[in-house]
Amino acid sequence: MHIEEFREYCLAKPGTTEHTPFGPDTLVFKVMNKMYALTGIETFEFINLKCDPEYAVELREQYDGSIRPGYHMNKQQWNSVYTDGGVSDNMIRKLIDHSYELIVEKLPKKLKDELKTLKDGN
Repeated sequence: MHIEEFREYCLAKPGTTEHTPFGPDTLVFKVMNKMYALTGIETFEFINLKCDPEYAVELREQYDGSIRPGYHMNKQQWNSVYTDGGVSDNMIRKLIDHSYELIVEKLPKKLKDELKTLKDGN
């Protein structure tokens, strides 16, 4: 996966915005202002994605070296997914979806309602 494909995939998700709150070299994607994905713009070496803690451990075992505890993140709830080919593009998309959905599940009702409006196109 290339950074352009990653960016387009994230931005296609309802309620998603992109930011650079950690400086110009780190691209962050948020749903309803809550972060679900981030990566280095210049290197695109890995993507940090939120993950269910038990699933995170399973993924790290299954993709030894290609999925690691989140770099500079809460190691239980975030994974760094390396983009060197060890994880298929399809799996990366599934993990982006998983991260996005984890954030959406925790949104307050008001924000969920706003997001639903965006999804419905109203």
